[in-house]
Amino acid sequence: MSLRSADRTLGPVDVALRLAILALALGTGYIHSTLGGLLFSLNALGYLTAAVAMVIPLGIAVRFRWVVRLGLIGYATTTIIAWAVQGPYFTTAYIAKAIEGALIALVAIDFARMDGNPITVVKSELALLSSRLGRRSATGSAGA
Repeated sequence: MSLRSADRTLGPVDVALRLAILALALGTGYIHSTLGGLLFSLNALGYLTAAVAMVIPLGIAVRFRWVVRLGLIGYATTTIIAWAVQGPYFTTAYIAKAIEGALIALVAIDFARMDGNPITVVKSELALLSSRLGRRSATGSAGA
């Protein structure tokens, strides 16, 4: 059984991968920040937040980095789909979408390296949550 991301140290490949993810997230965030308008500004802020969450050595961020990874994949995917539906279709948009596609691929690789199979991770976390909630409700009803 491999160690989950919260339990292992980062090797040189992991650090390089994380730095590439950081650069891509900040890159597409920067592009969106230059486009003007509330939607683009919020999108840029979302990418900045995700980039920070991917590298910050805060305990809760490390423990739930798998959620950050899945969230970043979903965020980039949603951005691409929204652009495909709505546009605008100019050169800079294609560059941003290429960056986001690469970002999705690298985050998926990082997830596989650090956490393994996403379905297994989610099932494991749900089982852990269920057992903790079950203990709380059992102790809460015992005191009544």
